[in-house]
Amino acid sequence: MIPKTEQIGLSNNYITKKNIMLQFLKKVKTILFIISLFPLLFACNNSSNNSENKDMDDNQKHEIVEVPDFKSDAAYLFIQEQLKFGPRVPESKAHQQCAEYLVGKLKGYSDTVYEQVGSVIPYTGKTMRIKNIIASFNPTNQQRIIICSHWDSRHVADMEKDEAKRNKPIPGANDGASGVGVIMEIARNLKLKTSNIGVDLILFDAEDYGQPDFLNLPEQDDTWCLGAQYWAKNPHLPNYTAYYGILLDMVGAPNATFYKEKFSMNYAPNIVEKVWQTAYNEGFSGYFINEEANAITDDHFYVNNIAKIPCIDIIQIDKTTPHNFGKYWHTQDDNINAIDKNTLKAVGQTLITLIYNE
Repeated sequence: MIPKTEQIGLSNNYITKKNIMLQFLKKVKTILFIISLFPLLFACNNSSNNSENKDMDDNQKHEIVEVPDFKSDAAYLFIQEQLKFGPRVPESKAHQQCAEYLVGKLKGYSDTVYEQVGSVIPYTGKTMRIKNIIASFNPTNQQRIIICSHWDSRHVADMEKDEAKRNKPIPGANDGASGVGVIMEIARNLKLKTSNIGVDLILFDAEDYGQPDFLNLPEQDDTWCLGAQYWAKNPHLPNYTAYYGILLDMVGAPNATFYKEKFSMNYAPNIVEKVWQTAYNEGFSGYFINEEANAITDDHFYVNNIAKIPCIDIIQIDKTTPHNFGKYWHTQDDNINAIDKNTLKAVGQTLITLIYNE
């Protein structure tokens, strides 16, 4: 027999060794468990790195684009220069001189300038020579947009209350020269900073040679926008197309309001929303009104229907007048006093921002 004390001693010794063994096994299990976590930890780390890389890629994709500052003073000067020639009625001396000025300026800014000379038949029935002017930037880029306006001025002041003044041509400061002024300043910026897309700036002729109501002639179809009709049927390049177009008409009047014109909403609602949202983001919602307005037959109508290029119209609509245009419209008051630099800035900066973010 083993004395009780010895038995107790053996028992305690056994328990102690057993505990040591258990602790050892626990440590081994812990080490093995930690080792088993290494792949998961590496995977999580890689996942985190991938997530960070993805975030970096997304940030690169959505990095802020440096947009040039549209100079309204420069656009205003371009308008003044056009007015110095006098009314730019097709086939007049002023018309020819202004064309030379515009072509010369655009050749200094753009990669290529096209002078598209053609013949049209206005409401008079007599053939008339016209000239569309097209300035192209990034000509090899397949992704293209159009910014356009008309550069002629109305040959009669048919909205004059004084009948003696109705047969005189109007200065055409806002109705014609304002859109051209904005486009010329856009051209100057495109020369200084290349855009990611191809841009074609088109100046249409004979937009304002439509049939006057006061002559009481039999009504004829399609007497307006003759230059746009000609270009749409005979583009300056074979098989020419563009993703979309934006027409500028009467874009310089003080406190002008631009509504979402109905033809624009019918043919290219996504482009309308894109432009108006850009204007809103730039702080010009007071000019670009988030409401629809009646359809207006303008150059964009023929670009849509004949050339099949989605095109919208940024045009002043004044709901306080009977004709929904400014009080100056088709009168001798369409002079430099009908131009405001703040309005030019609102339109020009919106378009510049849009172009450089494409």
